[in-house]
Amino acid sequence: MRMDCDLLVIGSGAAGLSAAVTAAHHGLDVVLAEKEPVLGGTTAWSGGWIFAPRTHLARAAGIDEDPDAPRRYLRAVLGPNFDPALVEAFLTYAPRMAAFFDRRTALQFQPGLHIPDTYGHQPGAGTGGRSLIAAPYDGRRLGRLIGLLRPPLRETSFLGMTIQAGPDLRAFLTATRSARSLLHVTRRLGRHVWDLARHRRGMQLRNGQALVARLLVSAQAAGVRIMAETPALRLLQAEGGVAGAVLATRGGEMAVHARRGVVLATGGFPHDRDRVRRLFLAAGHHRTLAVPSARGDGLRMGEEAGGVQALDLASPGAWCPVSRVAWPDGTGGTFPHIIDRGKPGLIAVLADGRRFCNEGLGYHDFVSDLLAATPPGRAPEAWLICDHRFLRRFGLGIVRPAPVPIRPWLASAYLRRGDTPEALAAACGIDPHGLAETLRRWNRDAAEGRDPDFGRGTTAYMRLQGDPEQRPNPCVAPILRAPFYAVQVGPGSFGTFAGLRTDAAARVLDRVGRPIAGLYAAGTDMASVMGGHYPAGGINLGPALTFGHIAALHAADALDKELP
Repeated sequence: MRMDCDLLVIGSGAAGLSAAVTAAHHGLDVVLAEKEPVLGGTTAWSGGWIFAPRTHLARAAGIDEDPDAPRRYLRAVLGPNFDPALVEAFLTYAPRMAAFFDRRTALQFQPGLHIPDTYGHQPGAGTGGRSLIAAPYDGRRLGRLIGLLRPPLRETSFLGMTIQAGPDLRAFLTATRSARSLLHVTRRLGRHVWDLARHRRGMQLRNGQALVARLLVSAQAAGVRIMAETPALRLLQAEGGVAGAVLATRGGEMAVHARRGVVLATGGFPHDRDRVRRLFLAAGHHRTLAVPSARGDGLRMGEEAGGVQALDLASPGAWCPVSRVAWPDGTGGTFPHIIDRGKPGLIAVLADGRRFCNEGLGYHDFVSDLLAATPPGRAPEAWLICDHRFLRRFGLGIVRPAPVPIRPWLASAYLRRGDTPEALAAACGIDPHGLAETLRRWNRDAAEGRDPDFGRGTTAYMRLQGDPEQRPNPCVAPILRAPFYAVQVGPGSFGTFAGLRTDAAARVLDRVGRPIAGLYAAGTDMASVMGGHYPAGGINLGPALTFGHIAALHAADALDKELP
């Protein structure tokens, strides 16, 4: 069987959908192939935040930065991994990408006006306006497309309802202390229960769910031909480059001939055991939050066509501490510890009871510090420690704050409890003297709002993660009120950084650095423009959308014609 098109996009996450929608809007006949029966990839499970400095939305809110500030910041953080051409392409086209989607498609954004970059001490660090998130979306407007939208991750939603960081999340955390928050939560839950009864899934789409839903609607409106349950088997190579791919359909193999080329956007290699074993430290202890189908298909096909995987990045993966969840129905899951680590009244310790990092810094830094602090031959594991007040106020991991019961998580041993620090240590296998001494020192300094060991609360990023009601330091509070609790965490990832080498137009490069005609890579199939660093939230989705957009513009001969 044969099919012809202008551009073939393989993968349906943020990068693939961005490329498909952009190309179709510029007059190309686009086919989008997805191996799974649902679309969205890991994007649909994500928090949905997008790093995109200097957008029209930031300027409209009065944040008009020096154009060189984001560049200075990335140069300082990325160090030797700073690639001038890739960074320049990203900084130039990220605001253009945002303007294109916001003005011409169903993908509208809300700006993160108060979200700072992670390393506020570095030159050029932003204090707000460099982040975007897709505006919430009513899933009922998707019509039949709702069946193609990947459901949210069970561990990061509440009864299947996504909660957005910012005012929405704050309302859920303060529902027992604020009448206004309680009203917001009651309305959200009431609508969600109705949606479950009527539609058998949540329809108040937020975070990555809203991003994918809006891109799906945009793809349909632009005429993109979407083929679900259609994995790509191999690329079609012609003299001078790539001319399409062979797809596996229910009726057999189909050769899709793409006149303008192929975009690889299959989600990287977090479930490719061989690559993970070769590239990840403590690979046997790693748990990824990426969708199971992300098995390195794009990298394999790209390498078969002459492409090269980047192996010189600072990190091969986008790290995040995770805990293992055992659900009452016997299934298991993985919870990403993004929010709880920065709240006041929590510390992280190793088996000897000592702290090893600034818990409130970035999640990528937490895992890097954990791997560095783990003695040779030991499993990279840590414990998040808090008291009863913290647990019922903020929750811990999958354990939700009051009034949600904690008994099931105690019964499954996900949550450990002790009436004294020593008893908690015994329940966790932590050195009791080490933990007691660490808590004594922490409580002594926390009484004055200080963290002399690691500097919690010393940057705008950390303070945003804290609790404004905690004075004088929103990130530091004593751990005093028994009983005491702990959850074990280990290394995890949102996905991979070590994709195929590309140029600034997202074209895959061969071993001598020449672009392979007709072959593009975006998202995690492309080597991260951040060089294996994590300078801000949203640095996965921001480049994914941007370089998917760039790849499509290049394929449509419109790369230099697109205006802000």
